[in-house]
Amino acid sequence: MTANANADANANADAEAEAEAEASANAHVDTEADARAGSPSDAGEEPIPGTGSPASDPWASTSQASDSLATESPASDPRAGTSQASDSLATDSPVADSQAGDSPAADSQPPEPPHPDPDPRFRRFWIGDSVSQLGDRITELALPYIAAKILKASTAEASVLAAVTWTPNLIGVFMGAWVDRQRRKRRLMIGADLARAAILLSLPIAAAFHTVTLGQLYLIALLCGVAAVLFNTSYSSFFVRLVPRSQYVAANSKLSSSRSASFMVGPALGGALIAATSAAFAVAADAVSFLFSAFMIGRVQVVEPEPEAAELSVARRAKEGIAYIARQPVLRATLACATTINFFTFIANSSLLILFATRMLHLSAGAIGLALGLGASGAVLGAVLAPRIARLVGVGRCVAIGAVLFPAPIAIAAVAGGSVWWCAMALGAAEFLCGVGVMLFDIPLNSLQAAIVEEGVRSRVAGAYSTVNYGIRPLGALAGGALAGTIGLRPTLVVAAVGGAMSVFWLFAGPVLRIRSLEEDPALDEAPAPAPASQIAAVSQ
Repeated sequence: MTANANADANANADAEAEAEAEASANAHVDTEADARAGSPSDAGEEPIPGTGSPASDPWASTSQASDSLATESPASDPRAGTSQASDSLATDSPVADSQAGDSPAADSQPPEPPHPDPDPRFRRFWIGDSVSQLGDRITELALPYIAAKILKASTAEASVLAAVTWTPNLIGVFMGAWVDRQRRKRRLMIGADLARAAILLSLPIAAAFHTVTLGQLYLIALLCGVAAVLFNTSYSSFFVRLVPRSQYVAANSKLSSSRSASFMVGPALGGALIAATSAAFAVAADAVSFLFSAFMIGRVQVVEPEPEAAELSVARRAKEGIAYIARQPVLRATLACATTINFFTFIANSSLLILFATRMLHLSAGAIGLALGLGASGAVLGAVLAPRIARLVGVGRCVAIGAVLFPAPIAIAAVAGGSVWWCAMALGAAEFLCGVGVMLFDIPLNSLQAAIVEEGVRSRVAGAYSTVNYGIRPLGALAGGALAGTIGLRPTLVVAAVGGAMSVFWLFAGPVLRIRSLEEDPALDEAPAPAPASQIAAVSQ
């Protein structure tokens, strides 16, 4: 009997092993089929190489633990809300402004494991981006400081510096169309980082020979702006290949949180570096951060699909991006809102604000950096709150709250007065509330964009969107300089606060305020299907 029992046990074990092997083979075939189709079950995107099926997705526990917008923005956190990964609007959308269109049902996915760590590929990118963001905050303080304190720039000249920084976004629509035809978008991002590092290093070299001029500052800002447009238009496609659709909000939340933290630490660090060395040499820290970012992106491998056949010229593809936005009611309304905010907040641009802080509030570089750094903690809080608020009131209404709360607090800085410490506190309070507002706006917005835009047109749509959204910033900066020279700095800041808050009225037209979640929300389905490329091309003629 023992022998028979052993034989039966062995037979059962063999049968179970064969069943398991067959199930494993079927799962492998399904995964390969999904990868070839380019539309894995949860995201409508290819699965992250090395993770297999969504069942092995390590994001879920992270987003659940952090109470991130899992229900609200179906994990498609823009630039959370906006960008989703960082809970910044890209997030949460945004937080990037990245854009996704296909969204196969997520119900077919098996439950996600309780692993607390994100995909190591995303972690590398996140670390590189966080360091680069910190370096950016140093340069954003150092360049205007050099113009205002060392080169004695006028209000108009300071505003021009802010304007040239964003002028390259006017070519974003063409840059995006060109990027869509390139397969190696990751390499374009690396090249953009290396270019910015080289450009910024020219400033401390010139300072060593005492040859820094305002013209050089303009040129540095312009060239770095061109490289930033190349990076950002490539990033939208890179992001959706790196992060599953169900984790857009969680990923954008992380990215936005790091960006928010950089606004808290960066200005204070920049002020300390300026005080210890000089503003020009402090910029070298940003150059090093770009080198580090390029290195980390180089260690991230993603599956990049072949671009569409180049049937259309760059100009035709650019028109496709514009036509796509014009036909999409959510993109159309949010673009109008974001563009209005950008115009008025850039009336109170960073160069003008630092000029106001140094000449009217009589704050030193260290005090300005400390005030901005402490105030930026609001953005960290906003990145944490954005998913919760979006879940509570809906993704669309979260965007609307941010549209008001982002620009309105500028008025607090405008009425600051008294002792140096009171002025620094007022500036910090304004920055704190603005930081909360921008995260409530950006995270869900970036996530909306990521969820709506189709794969084949991401870069050209991102380019068209940024051409308008960011292209308005130079005009706002120039208008700010003109207003400051005419009515004074304080009234100009009040105009920026009131005008920016009125941007929310754009959201009342269209389905945005009715969108509660990024997963199967009826309001998202109202958008008309985009016209075929051939039809758009014919119309554009």
